[in-house]
Amino acid sequence: MRPRIRSLDARRLHELASSDTGRAAGLAAAVIVGNVLALAFTVVFARILGASGYGSLAALVSTFIILMVPGQALQTTVAREISAELAQRDPAAGAGVRRWLGRLLLATVAITVVSVLGRDLLAHAIGVPELEWAAAATLPTGCLWLVLSVERGALQGFQEYRTVGTSMAVEQAARLAFGALLVAALSGRDAEVTGAFLGTPLAIAAVATWLAVPIRRHLPHARHAHEHPLRELVARAAIPVIALALVAWLQDGQVIIVKHLASDDAAGDYAAAAVAAKAIMWVAIGLSLYLVPEAARRTHLGESATGVLARTLGLIIALATPMVLLYTVAGEPVLRIAFKLTGAAGALPWLGLAMSLLACTYLAVQYQLALHKAAFIGVLVLAAVAQPIVMIAVGGAHLTGLAMGLLAIHALLAAGALALAFRAVAHVREIPDESATSPFTGV
Repeated sequence: MRPRIRSLDARRLHELASSDTGRAAGLAAAVIVGNVLALAFTVVFARILGASGYGSLAALVSTFIILMVPGQALQTTVAREISAELAQRDPAAGAGVRRWLGRLLLATVAITVVSVLGRDLLAHAIGVPELEWAAAATLPTGCLWLVLSVERGALQGFQEYRTVGTSMAVEQAARLAFGALLVAALSGRDAEVTGAFLGTPLAIAAVATWLAVPIRRHLPHARHAHEHPLRELVARAAIPVIALALVAWLQDGQVIIVKHLASDDAAGDYAAAAVAAKAIMWVAIGLSLYLVPEAARRTHLGESATGVLARTLGLIIALATPMVLLYTVAGEPVLRIAFKLTGAAGALPWLGLAMSLLACTYLAVQYQLALHKAAFIGVLVLAAVAQPIVMIAVGGAHLTGLAMGLLAIHALLAAGALALAFRAVAHVREIPDESATSPFTGV
């Protein structure tokens, strides 16, 4: 009897893992693991480099984070379009990927040369004049990120979700390992900071090289007449770039605003609470890696993708609820253990709610990008403009009040974004032929 019970349990686990919920949860788990490793990167090098050294490293990493937005948009665009091509049974699905990667690699070489020649200007622009070679690596790192993003987008489109998720965890582990090895091999604070940062492009290059193998198995071998130039892909990614940049501002702009409004100590307390509250966004990013290609594929098959959106939103709610409850009853201990900064403990539950709603908005935005919709941009713009106005009106002396103001903005934003998302679903179902004409029409 026991072997049969175990067999049934194993089968149920396999069915759950292969279901929409299971595959989405798997990607979310991979993103969480990757972000935990990224947090380890922060802790390790903050202790190795000291306050001043880590301040310089943070400036370099922040520059790279800004450069990540176009890559994330390209990843969404590539995943959406390959999924649509596969749904249309296009034998040349993904035919443009080789060309896109080739052009991006050429651009990486050219920008590397320009960055090396202009390293002094880059170093002063970033605010690290003593780290010329580290500054010279920022733009090439951004280019390598574009390469990796196109690869991940293609694998998403081909439903290689496990590979994509594994690559994200491996990237962060490699980043920590390469950085630590370089720091150990170099001497002097400036050299150590440079080594710590160079771990990032080395990790990205290593993962991109690895992902080239599974991608090659899916891409058509023959050249096809409808391969699309890189400039067309970039043009089609314009709306995703704008959308994800606005979401990034809504997620992180609050910390910049508080830095201008509050004292240094209060700003530090708020920043610590904001980092804790953003944990739910890690889950949303992982879920979107499954949501975008699945929504695009099912829509072009004439199927409803509402269930995929609803299930990913359900996972966000299921995880956000205990998180917010924890922050409500034990916010101060959480902040003390993690950051040793407890001044914003009263604001933490409200920030947790606000970021949970932003996570729902993020999924609604990614879903509409998968369906080539752009009406939601207006709602994001309104929220992005309202955020500094509300926070300035509240003032930096009231951290809990700032969090409550943000919660009000994100509640309205989530309501608008979700309403537009479900309305977009209904519109696609009403006019199936128009929505399935070509995945390369305008966003």
